[in-house]
Amino acid sequence: MRALLSKAVGGPETLVLEEVDDPTPGKGEVIIEVKAVGINFPDTLIIEDRYQFRPPRPFAPGGEIAGVVESVGEGVTTLRRGDRVAAMVGWGGLAERVAVHAGRCLKIPKEMPFDEAAGFIMTYGTVYYALKDRAELKAGETLFVPGAAGGIGSAAVELGKAMGARVVAAASTNEKVEFALELGADNGLIYPSGALDKAAQKELSGEIKLACGRDGADVVLDGVGGDYAEPALRAMDWNGRFLVVGFPAGIPSFPLNLTLLKSVSVIGVFWGAHAEREPDLHQANMAALLAMYAEGKIRPRISQRFSFDRGAEAIQALGDRSALGKIVVEIS
Repeated sequence: MRALLSKAVGGPETLVLEEVDDPTPGKGEVIIEVKAVGINFPDTLIIEDRYQFRPPRPFAPGGEIAGVVESVGEGVTTLRRGDRVAAMVGWGGLAERVAVHAGRCLKIPKEMPFDEAAGFIMTYGTVYYALKDRAELKAGETLFVPGAAGGIGSAAVELGKAMGARVVAAASTNEKVEFALELGADNGLIYPSGALDKAAQKELSGEIKLACGRDGADVVLDGVGGDYAEPALRAMDWNGRFLVVGFPAGIPSFPLNLTLLKSVSVIGVFWGAHAEREPDLHQANMAALLAMYAEGKIRPRISQRFSFDRGAEAIQALGDRSALGKIVVEIS
């Protein structure tokens, strides 16, 4: 079979498409014939050894896949050959076949296309866990979403609305803000690109507060980080919850007295560890998300599709932060 391999530390240009041995299922595993791979921010980090996990080389990036169960290993009773599934694999997904523990697989309805299934678990799973379980978002509260046009951000807009919140979306271009508004955001603002000095951060904080309303945001879902984090924190309401999700703009720092002055909680969101440590809650959340999908409340927006031989370009496109919604590589 073919796999897109990272054989040396570096960017997408270092990846090579090669023939490798087919996997065989171990105990509790299934072999999935991969149809589509969702590209996520960790894929840009893992090939540069900047992610929290560093698999031994050579390895294929690609942590989120969808496809068809080709064979099952010893002890697998929940899946059978021919089942349509999505799965989180961490890495290894950019290959024609992948061995996956059956517990990591999610059966998908026949109405769900493989490209949408490949962009479903990570973004919606992360955001729903963040909003429902970590922030306990309530109907009528105001949710502020920076980076609202990306995979995490667009999922936050949709789920925030589905949970009854007022959603304020922010992004770096008018096109991205318009995209978020089309997803259902109630208001939007454009923030400047690049580094922000203290004066620019103060100005941005005022704009966020104005967009969110007199009291500011009840919940911030921060999947951007960098110089945008402190302005968002300053624009929060009393008892606000600041969700730390990711750092494509850099790991932020801010004075802790800001959390004291408004009794704001800064809450980490490590969805992957949650799924491993709290499998029953994770499964219940995924069932709820599939129900929302069936009701038409959420749907991955696939803005770019790449063929397998252009898989490196897909990772580059995500790294350039130009994507709207999800990027998917179609394997077969």
